[in-house]
Amino acid sequence: MLFPPPAHVTVAINGRPVVAYHRPYLWGGRVYAPLTPFVTNVAFRLWYEGDVLVISRAGREARIRLDPRQPGALDDVYVPIANVLRALGARVTYAPRRLDVQVTYVPLSSPTPFDATQPSAAPQTIFTPIPSPTPRPVWTGSPIPRRTPLPIAAPTPR
Repeated sequence: MLFPPPAHVTVAINGRPVVAYHRPYLWGGRVYAPLTPFVTNVAFRLWYEGDVLVISRAGREARIRLDPRQPGALDDVYVPIANVLRALGARVTYAPRRLDVQVTYVPLSSPTPFDATQPSAAPQTIFTPIPSPTPRPVWTGSPIPRRTPLPIAAPTPR
């Protein structure tokens, strides 16, 4: 054996250890972890721009170039987890004696439900002119004959 096997690391997000089939490991002084579930638990949105995976959270973005052969296999893609999560605004600390990574971030809150009684914006004065009444048309010319025939009843004998 040329190289010792990489040491497995425990990752906790907001105090909860993340359990996954593909485990993170320490290699070359960096902790590498698969994107799913370690990064996707923190991310708000993911999308592809060609062979680049863009991860966003709260207005911050991280871009990762993926192998074009496996663009959809996020659990097979290992990334330096601290760099990616710090780019998304999370605080990452590493305890080397325990092989433990602590990730803390403020969870995004959902918007409050719509309340019709509370105005969303201050009312503004809007100038709307009062419409003037339209005058009624008055016909002053010669009468026009009626175009529909009037039914005429046959005379009844007396």
